[in-house]
Amino acid sequence: MSARPVIVGGGSAGMAAAIELAEHGVECLLFDEASRPGGVVYRGPLRAGVDLGYLGARYSKALQRLHEDFAAHAQYIDIRLNSRVIGGDNAQLIVLDGNEYLHEIDYAQLLLAAGCHERNVPFPGWTLPGVMLLGGLQLQIKSNVVKPLGSTLIAGTGPLLPLVACQLHAAGAKVAGVYEACAFNRIAKQSLALMNKPQLFLDGLSMLAYMKLNGIPMHYGWGVVGASGENGELSEVRVAPYDQNWKPDPSREQREAVQTLAVGYGFIPRTQLSQQLGLAHGLSDDGHLRPECNVWQQSSEAHIHLAGDMGGIRGGEAAMLTGRIAAVSILLQRGVLDAERAIEKRERYLGKLASIKRFRSGVERYTSRGAAQIELAAADTVICRCEHVTRGDIDLALEQGVQDMASLKMRTRVSMGDCQGRMCVGYCSDRLRAQTGQADVGWLRPRFPIDPIPFSAFLDLATEA
Repeated sequence: MSARPVIVGGGSAGMAAAIELAEHGVECLLFDEASRPGGVVYRGPLRAGVDLGYLGARYSKALQRLHEDFAAHAQYIDIRLNSRVIGGDNAQLIVLDGNEYLHEIDYAQLLLAAGCHERNVPFPGWTLPGVMLLGGLQLQIKSNVVKPLGSTLIAGTGPLLPLVACQLHAAGAKVAGVYEACAFNRIAKQSLALMNKPQLFLDGLSMLAYMKLNGIPMHYGWGVVGASGENGELSEVRVAPYDQNWKPDPSREQREAVQTLAVGYGFIPRTQLSQQLGLAHGLSDDGHLRPECNVWQQSSEAHIHLAGDMGGIRGGEAAMLTGRIAAVSILLQRGVLDAERAIEKRERYLGKLASIKRFRSGVERYTSRGAAQIELAAADTVICRCEHVTRGDIDLALEQGVQDMASLKMRTRVSMGDCQGRMCVGYCSDRLRAQTGQADVGWLRPRFPIDPIPFSAFLDLATEA
C-alpha cells in the first residue's frame, strides 16, 4: 500500500498516533494549523528559553516527554505546520498550506484528531473586549505570550476553572475570584467516580488549598449574569447565585470590578470536517453533535479514524491513548500487525482508558448544564457574531413557527458567516430543543471550504480547476 496514513491534528492524540505508527516503521503525513505541534494541552511556549515552572512539575515533565518522543521518531513523520484542512471526501483532502497554496492529498487511511472548541454561552456583554473563553486564556498562559490586564474573574463550570486560577496566580496575574455554577453538594456526590483517577482528585484538592492559601475566593452555585464597560472595554461583571436549573437570583446579584472575564462552560468536538466527509454522527446527552466511532476508533467509514476530543472530551492522557488505538487499527489494516497482536495492544490501551472514562463520567455529571442558562441573553444580545443576529431575532423566528435549524438559518441568517456556526449553533439548537421539546432539531452541515480561502491560493491552480 503506497499512500501514507494521513493525520489531521497535531495535538496529543495526533502526536501519539504518529509515534505509534513510527514505532512500527510506518511513515505518516501530519497536518496541523498551529506553528508547532502539541495542541492546546501540550503546545508549550512559543519562544525558546521560557520557563513554564508555574504550570507544575508534572505538566512540564509530560510536555517534555511527549515532544522528545515525537522528535525521536521524526524521520517517520512528515509534519506540515500552519496548514489547514479545508475540506475533502472519503479518499482525498484539500489542504491550505502556510504559503497560501492549495494541495490535494490522497489517503488510504485517515485519522481525524482535530480537537474541540469551547461552548459559547451568550449573556449581556459577552462580546466586550476583555471577555474571553477560558481555554483561550489558558493557551496564552501555556504559550507564555501575554497575561491578562488587571484583575481577572473566572466563571463557568468544571475542573478547568480552579486550574486556570492557580496557573494565573502562579504566573503573577491577579485573580478576583472563581464562580462555579454547580453547587458543592452536586460535586461531592461524584467523589466516588472522581477517585478513579486518584492523582487528579488529589491535584484538585491541592488547587483548592492553593487558592485558599493565596486568598482567591471560590464560590459554588454562582455564575455570570452580565458584563458591562465603558469605551468598549470591560470594567464590571455581574454575578448571582444559581438554582439547580442555573437560573440566577437577581435579588442577590453582586458586582465585581475587573478588567478580564474568563468564561468556561465546557468543550464541543470540532465536527466540521467529519460532517463534510459524510461520517455518521449522533447527539450527546448535552445536545451537541459528535461523530460515532467503535472500539478501534473507526468512524462509520472503517478507513477513517477518530481520536482525541473528536471521539470524546476526556483530556490529554485519554487523547494519547485513543490516538494509539487508532494507529493500531491502521497498522492492522495495512497488514503491519496481525489481528492477535493488534487486539492485544488495543486491549492494553483500553484498560488504561477505562479509569479515565469513569473519572470523566463523574465530571460530566456534576458539570451538566442547567436549562435556564439559555435565558441569560437579553433581547439585544448578539448571538451570531458573524451576521449580527440577536436573541430578539431568534425569538421572533420561534414565535413565527420555526422548529429546526435549517429553517432558523433561512429566517435569521445564523451560521451563514465565516465561522459557519461554530459560535452560535450550540445556543440556537438549545433554544429550539427548549421550544419544541424535541431532542433532534437538525444540524447544519458545513459548506466547502470549512475555513475562508484567500484569493492568492488560486494562483497556482489551472484555469479549468
